[in-house]
Amino acid sequence: MGPGKWKGRRLPLLPLRGLLVYPSMVLHLDVGREKSVRALERSMIDDHMILLCSQSEVNIEEPTEEDIYRVGTIARVRQMLKLPNGTIRVLVEGVVRAEITDYIPNDDFYEVAARELPEQETTDPELDALMRTVLSQFEHYINLSKKVTPETLAAVSDIDEPGRLADVITSHLSLKIKDKQEILETVDVRQRLEKLLDILNNEREVLELERKISQRVKKQMEKTQKEYYLREQMKAIQKELGDKEGRAGEVEELRNRLAEAGVPDNVKEKIDKEIDRLEKMHASSAEAGVIRNYIDWLLALPWNKHTEDMLDIANAEAILDEDHYGLEKPKERVLEYLAVQQLVKKLKGPILCLVGPPGVGKTSLARSISKSVGREFVRISLGGVRDEAEIRGHRRTYVGAMPGRIIQGMKTAGTANPVFLLDEIDKMAMDFRGDPASALLEVLDPEQNNTFSDHFIEVPFDLSNVMFITTANAIHNIPRPLLDRMEVIYIPGYTELEKLQIAQTYLLPKQKRDHGLEEDQLIVEQAAVLQVIREYTRESGVRNLEQQMAALCRKAAKEIVGDPERSAITIDSDRVKEWLGPGKFRYGLAEQEDQIGAVTGLAWTEVGGDTLVIEVTVMPGSGKLTLTGKLGDVMKESAQAAFSYTRAKARELGIALDFHEKNDIHIHIPEGAIPKDGPSAGITMATALISALTGRLVSKEVAMTGEITLRGRVLPIGGLKEKSLAAHRAGIKRVLLPKDNERDLRDIPESVRNDLDFIPVSHMDEVLKYALAAGDQAAVQVQDDLHADFH
Repeated sequence: MGPGKWKGRRLPLLPLRGLLVYPSMVLHLDVGREKSVRALERSMIDDHMILLCSQSEVNIEEPTEEDIYRVGTIARVRQMLKLPNGTIRVLVEGVVRAEITDYIPNDDFYEVAARELPEQETTDPELDALMRTVLSQFEHYINLSKKVTPETLAAVSDIDEPGRLADVITSHLSLKIKDKQEILETVDVRQRLEKLLDILNNEREVLELERKISQRVKKQMEKTQKEYYLREQMKAIQKELGDKEGRAGEVEELRNRLAEAGVPDNVKEKIDKEIDRLEKMHASSAEAGVIRNYIDWLLALPWNKHTEDMLDIANAEAILDEDHYGLEKPKERVLEYLAVQQLVKKLKGPILCLVGPPGVGKTSLARSISKSVGREFVRISLGGVRDEAEIRGHRRTYVGAMPGRIIQGMKTAGTANPVFLLDEIDKMAMDFRGDPASALLEVLDPEQNNTFSDHFIEVPFDLSNVMFITTANAIHNIPRPLLDRMEVIYIPGYTELEKLQIAQTYLLPKQKRDHGLEEDQLIVEQAAVLQVIREYTRESGVRNLEQQMAALCRKAAKEIVGDPERSAITIDSDRVKEWLGPGKFRYGLAEQEDQIGAVTGLAWTEVGGDTLVIEVTVMPGSGKLTLTGKLGDVMKESAQAAFSYTRAKARELGIALDFHEKNDIHIHIPEGAIPKDGPSAGITMATALISALTGRLVSKEVAMTGEITLRGRVLPIGGLKEKSLAAHRAGIKRVLLPKDNERDLRDIPESVRNDLDFIPVSHMDEVLKYALAAGDQAAVQVQDDLHADFH
């Protein structure tokens, strides 16, 4: 084929991968492909000229016409060197742009016909301005990029040909081949400079963004690297000095614990600062121990650990019933809480206060509640606590400082939502060290306790998910502001039937297990259990009853061990007397016969209800009123009121008007060692006084409770249920109670209501009508004696 057939200059073609050569550019290339090597060899044989065109895709090994850009650069091969690995390194110099017009068939290498695209060198002021702008933008690019040396700028600034300037600048930019090819294909110089300006603008914006991002990252990295570097230095220094206490390892361990602890951000920040302080301190410093202790406490608290509530009401009810007999109201309240929790998912923990005499199961009920809701249980006793720091903790400045009992309890629980029992809340005291009850106000206020502040911990701790339960024997010993924050649930004493049920269902099986007895090794008859309840215990709860059951189990265990042949023991009434000795209490405390001046009163005490016999005796004298029996101020005032009422009603009652001048009156309540107070013995004292003065007998079957006014009105009292149980225990038949207390009768167990005759009274006249036995001979005799003394 003759050379004239192809339009343009005939040249060997070298396809470039990931590379592009501009005119006037000198570059080293490594050539490895066979076709490319042969093209180079051909070039060296001919005139050292070769066409360099870029491939559109880098990874194509055998490119076709479509894979190679049409516009490239005719270059002169300056140098060629064969390398040991088989590739050839060549030095090429770009001469002029050229466009492929045709591919010449050649199996050995790529051969093409190409048309040269020479530069159109023109100058005008607009082109000069464009060149200056491009140079200025390139300078910005160099400052931001740091990849191009400032010397390059100096070299580029000397170029006065606009086309060559565009080519050289583009060759120094980190651009994709596609963008570089676009500049190569732009033959018009003005357009080429404008395109380059666009590219430079874009690159500058991208670089500025990159710089901002990298600065941000660098700052974080620098901080981390700096910390790491300093820590490593610290370790090295400590190693040289001999890190006897292992401080570096200790600090590292604390940081690891902090990373895993999942504490809130404000607490994390606090712990971080303290760890930094610890790290800088001398190992033997006393402060270091304080800080270490503080960090340990903060890390040990359950900031975000919760247990899942078991919201199965039927299951919870079964657990509560299994552990406790009766106690309907507290159980119902717990089930209500669970039901609401199930509906709203999040509810501030309720604060329940269980009030009742000892031994009714307040503490064990709280334990059962925690079991029924599936929460951890923690108990602290407040009995005798008289220091505010017991609740709130000590400041860290004190030697031996530690958190208060609330925070200690939370650490013990290990979760942020336990059932927390504050036992004996009514037994707290106060002295010069502060008032612990006031410190509890924040703990037990649902509106405040989400940020409970302990003096030692110093950061707020959330107690709003805790279910607080408090217990008390008497409500009047709890400060009013504290009481306001709690929901009071009264747990009264048990009736005889309930005690019998509890003993047989709960106490006996438990004591048998505790004493290693099989279920059928010890059989206690019902009559024997009743006998223990009546003659060996007198209480509202069942604690003494459990102790007596334990005593029976011990005796039985001794018998069985002493006689291995014996398989079972049955306890009847005789065996109870033999093992427990004679009965400690007389069952049925009611008087055996009607008496003058002796009336059975009903009293409420912290250990439940009780019966009190009030005695009055009248002796010749000068009008002195004596009160004995360790009476409190309120009871003394009740006696004065009863005395004044009797004087005011003397004529109607048939008593000499001047009885108070000629006689001394002594009012006595036996069991003097036991303090007695309260207004509810008013009508009892008045009845005893009137009985003694009129000589009329008081019915042995009657017991009474009520407060008296100077006009003889009967005012309501509290603790009716406990008092009724005491009357029932004592074998009383009739109970006089204030009319206003009639509404409380529904709280009294049905078995007690059926055995007692409750009579509501509103005035002293009614009390006397029911209490005094009418028309007896003794009354006439006493009246005669009194009149004889007066006249």
